Amino acid sequence: MLTPLTLAVVALSWTGPTSTPPLSAPAPVVSQPATPAAKADTRVTAASPWLPRSAPTRLFIPSIGVDAPFTDLAIGPSGQLDAPPPEETNLVGWFAAGPSPGERGTAIVAGHLDTTTAPAVFASLSTLSPGSDINIVRKDGTTASFVVDAIDNFPQDKFPDDRVYADTPDAQLRLITCGGSYDHSKKRYTENTVVFAHLKTTAAKKQ
Repeated sequence: MLTPLTLAVVALSWTGPTSTPPLSAPAPVVSQPATPAAKADTRVTAASPWLPRSAPTRLFIPSIGVDAPFTDLAIGPSGQLDAPPPEETNLVGWFAAGPSPGERGTAIVAGHLDTTTAPAVFASLSTLSPGSDINIVRKDGTTASFVVDAIDNFPQDKFPDDRVYADTPDAQLRLITCGGSYDHSKKRYTENTVVFAHLKTTAAKKQ
């Protein structure tokens, strides 16, 4: 679970040359989410609104053609959450010290909008609509199925930590990437796109 009011602003910021256009920008860096203050309850029954802890292995978003493996993300030396490798166009990362997707609390998944050579896994994330399906296959063989509640863009300099990261009494998911326009003077995008989703209570199924 993530403790509210303790998270740094997410900055999927670009750090390449000022002359670099968006599709040539290097990897984003995500600022530090809080380490969970308490361990989520891992008990689960047929009626439970969340699942036991299990690492995600693959992300599927049918409406935008996403089919991508996961990598673990951790806090790096800079105090920011390391991003997926910049050369990987089809890879997403999850904050492994936080709730796993489907577990009670807010699971954080980050991905690139683009890389130095091409659009990346979350290039079409902003086109999702409320009601869209997000399916995450987990290491325990279950699939956690989420429904999109909202999609929003936030200025990187005024990122709403409370709204995005706050602990929740149910299982929720946030997908985060860069958004807005590319600011050459700051070498980054001006906004972050965030998808808010919740777990379907009947979604867990064994593969």
